[in-house]
Amino acid sequence: MVDQEKPLWTPSEDEQRATPLYRFMRWCEKRHARSFADYDAFHAWSVAEREDFWSAIWDFCGVVGERGATALLNGDDMLAARFFPEARLNFAENLLAHAGAETATALIFRGEDKVSYAWTWGRLRDEVSKLQQAFRDLGVGKGDRVAAMMPNLPETIASMLATASLGAIWSSCSPDFGEKGVLDRFGQIEPKLFIACDGYWYGGKRQDVADKVKAVAAILDVPVIVVPYAGDAAALAGSLTNGRTYPELTASYEAGPLDFPQLPFSHPLYILFSSGTTGIPKCIVHSAGGTLLQHLKEHRLHCGIEPGERLFYFTTCGWMMWNWLASGLAVGATLCLFDGSPFAPDGNVLFDYAAEEHFSVFGTAAKYIDSLRKSGIAPKQSHDLSALRLITSTGSPLSPEGFAFVYDGIKEDIHLASISGGTDIVSCFVLGNPLKPVWKGEIQGPGLGLAVDVWDDDGRPVRGEKGELVCTRAFPSQPIMFWSDPDGAKYRAAYFERFDNVWCHGDFAEWTEHGGLVIHGRSDATLNPGGVRIGTAEIYNQVEQMEEVAEAICIGQDWHDDVRIVLFVRLADGLSLDEELARAIKSRIRIGASPRHVPAKIIQVLDIPRTKSGKIVELAVRDIVHGRPVRNREALANPDALKLYERLAELTN
Repeated sequence: MVDQEKPLWTPSEDEQRATPLYRFMRWCEKRHARSFADYDAFHAWSVAEREDFWSAIWDFCGVVGERGATALLNGDDMLAARFFPEARLNFAENLLAHAGAETATALIFRGEDKVSYAWTWGRLRDEVSKLQQAFRDLGVGKGDRVAAMMPNLPETIASMLATASLGAIWSSCSPDFGEKGVLDRFGQIEPKLFIACDGYWYGGKRQDVADKVKAVAAILDVPVIVVPYAGDAAALAGSLTNGRTYPELTASYEAGPLDFPQLPFSHPLYILFSSGTTGIPKCIVHSAGGTLLQHLKEHRLHCGIEPGERLFYFTTCGWMMWNWLASGLAVGATLCLFDGSPFAPDGNVLFDYAAEEHFSVFGTAAKYIDSLRKSGIAPKQSHDLSALRLITSTGSPLSPEGFAFVYDGIKEDIHLASISGGTDIVSCFVLGNPLKPVWKGEIQGPGLGLAVDVWDDDGRPVRGEKGELVCTRAFPSQPIMFWSDPDGAKYRAAYFERFDNVWCHGDFAEWTEHGGLVIHGRSDATLNPGGVRIGTAEIYNQVEQMEEVAEAICIGQDWHDDVRIVLFVRLADGLSLDEELARAIKSRIRIGASPRHVPAKIIQVLDIPRTKSGKIVELAVRDIVHGRPVRNREALANPDALKLYERLAELTN
């Protein structure tokens, strides 16, 4: 259990009272004639009285639509539960309903140091209006799928809104996916329309996608819209059987009033994809109502975003954080979009952006924070971040040293929120809380309305020990189904096979003495030497703090009827793994974690395989080491790295 004496940050009483979360608590007290002693009491009420709580979210956040009389049906059955079964709403209408003035800025975009532009709210509405008309004329309607292989551009946001406005289903990936990776995803959902860019920038270099777009378009055999960005859109569109450019398409229409058909709460909105590292990606379908309510709660209350504030998240369109970012429009935020490498032209690019555009919220991945720490970059000394009040981190557990670096190297007086959830729920199970202190290495706590707990293998709640992260009661942002899973067998197997009527998320977690949580890694990647479960993050938290180690990946190798821990390390430039460094690594792990965590083998590698969203792939490396095939290498950003782990002589003795 994490034991600390002093928090890294504590909100003052005045700061707490100024938050939307505090105002919401007081609002609920009046509405329901009751009193909440603190946040924990409020959270307990939000779980016990879900009908009242989610109805309050709807009203407090100003959802546009008809709520209906019933908030929850079959609430005790996680698979049969239905939130707001009588409700009618339109997701796109809600994202545009709280817009600022027509001339106020809605979207700001930067593509590394190559491209920069912004759209007003008026421009955004006009673009959505033209696209809505164009998509309708192309035959897109309720339930149809629109697939996009796009950078994180304003045009991507507008295309998603137009799709949602019609009741069609949006699905996207980033343009760095290979041809097979794109088709493994979009080929399953049979889109009515394909949207693609003509190229993109990464690492200061123009990346051509023309051949890939042609190959994908030939298989999908649907109309293609080519968005100009870093190539020759006209030439690419002209080479396609049924292609046209985005400007050509929208020029045919006049902007006018938008039409927002009112749809059921459970109407499908997004299809997101699992990483696909263990097979063909699962197609996870999320509802308009569940996504909207959950994101409103997280943006408005847990992040405290006010209308007009500037919200940034470093993400691609192939990661669920893009969908999360887009929903910031629903609270009237200005979205700050970025596409490309966060180190191009150098490691200051995102903080240059933050300072110049006065970000209020800066979201990123834990690996980025660790990379900053090791690079020696200290924005606290070089950038005016006076407008920045919240940093969020996700993608993998943020190490205690990463927490400390944020306060030492970025900004001292700031709310740091480590968050965790994922594609499966298009949101967070555990996240930040502006009313509570931040403790080093800890996620502050569970989200409102979510019955999060940690259970042992026998299904008993545990404190002070590690276990499975679960959610014991139904919540609105559960997937409504998996695509092409008519009997729901894949859906049930993914979340409800471990414990009856309880969502098992697949994270290895632990409650802290402060009511926070620590995520120790994925359950399916936990190590079991001698029958003792060890989270891989516990090892990474030690070894990756060493200046000699750039990054690491850890697996369990089957060995003599047991499992031994094997640690692969990518070292800092110019270093080689010798006996002295190996001893230092083992000593660091033994002292910082425990003797059980010390690897039996440490092996230097030149690269570590990862997904397109930057997550290391322990299961793929484990399969390679054991001579098993990796079934979907297209899901990886650097699949050739797997060759470094094949038939290693060091692992035969």
